[in-house]
Amino acid sequence: MRYEVIVIGAGMVGTSIAWHLQKNNSNVLLLDKKLPGSETSYGNAGLIQREAIHTHPFPRQLTEMIRVLPNQGTDIRYRIPAILRYHQALLQYWKYSTPASVKKIESEWQTLIEHCTSEHQTMISASGADELITRDGWLQLHRSEETFKEAQVSAIDARNQGVEHNVLNLEQLKAMEPRANFEGFVGAIHWLNSWQVSNPSSLVKAYAKNFQDMQGTIKENDVKEIVQDAEGWKVITDKDTYYSDKLVIAAGPWSNDLIKPLGYNLPLFPMRGYHQHFKVTEKNTIHHSMFDMDKGFVMGPMQQGIRITTGAEMTTMNAPKNFGQLQTVLKLAKKILPLEDAVESEAWAGSRPCMPDMKPVIGPADKHDKLWFAFGHSHQGFTLGPMTGRLVEEMIHDKPVLVDLAPFSAQRFSN
Repeated sequence: MRYEVIVIGAGMVGTSIAWHLQKNNSNVLLLDKKLPGSETSYGNAGLIQREAIHTHPFPRQLTEMIRVLPNQGTDIRYRIPAILRYHQALLQYWKYSTPASVKKIESEWQTLIEHCTSEHQTMISASGADELITRDGWLQLHRSEETFKEAQVSAIDARNQGVEHNVLNLEQLKAMEPRANFEGFVGAIHWLNSWQVSNPSSLVKAYAKNFQDMQGTIKENDVKEIVQDAEGWKVITDKDTYYSDKLVIAAGPWSNDLIKPLGYNLPLFPMRGYHQHFKVTEKNTIHHSMFDMDKGFVMGPMQQGIRITTGAEMTTMNAPKNFGQLQTVLKLAKKILPLEDAVESEAWAGSRPCMPDMKPVIGPADKHDKLWFAFGHSHQGFTLGPMTGRLVEEMIHDKPVLVDLAPFSAQRFSN
């Protein structure tokens, strides 16, 4: 069957693109080897992060690099084969992480993040998914007076970006989450206008169902080959072949594998994260997600239980799971909350797609007509999916775009 647009990738980004296109009168096929919300968009901290106006640069201070090198941290770990494989992208990442570069990059990044909650709300309302959303913010915990003071200064500056917060001392923090043990902490930032999602996968699935309600089509197929011919695009899968006039690649960390045969090789690299759920009891019930800023992990209330989410592991896509980072995190988390019974027999692991300049690729390909890219959102694909969907729809339908997309062009890496 022929479609106007095929979108490859059914995570938050791809599903949002398909939703926006279908809503604006395109006949769309959403294609993925798994059902919507089953991969990267399944495993995250469940936050729509309006406060995420800053990127995460490569460590450049000697003290920070020395801290990371022993490879025992809870926030970041690495494996040597991944360092070797992605060394060129990591070198670019280091170069883009100078203070001057970061300042410019963040000013561009902020044009996306400022619309994240409003664009989610449009899709939440349409899909009837409001019961999955809590709008009373989340807590950024601090163990160090130094980092806490720095965070307070940064939070005050963030008000200029429309980000709201409260500073909490230990007494106020304990009052908000009385079942948590905050020994060793000095206070917290309460980010007020970021949202919690009780089941990230279910939110993607709700958006996907609404897409189907608008007569959009979803197929669970593994893409084997993409071919452009005189009539448009042919997508060959393990089950069938599909045809379209236009094609969008939004397959997260798998995107480069799809576009390399077409002559593209963008400096995309994966960062893996782990999570595990623990059964909720009267003793460990919490109402806000809590991010241990100094240790780099999140614990949050989910439908499946209390989700403990690690920081990042620099590894290859197909490397075996290594639960060392998660086990270290769990030792810390269990000092804060009594976490006794794990829900899953084995923790989840998944990869996030990162670009060396810390910005996603959103825009048309330069070697083919009617081909668009939308990937590389790092840890913010869940937050920025609906915004990305709107922008891709505006481009494809030749509308005025909400923000300047030049900073997100794939051609920025052509040299």
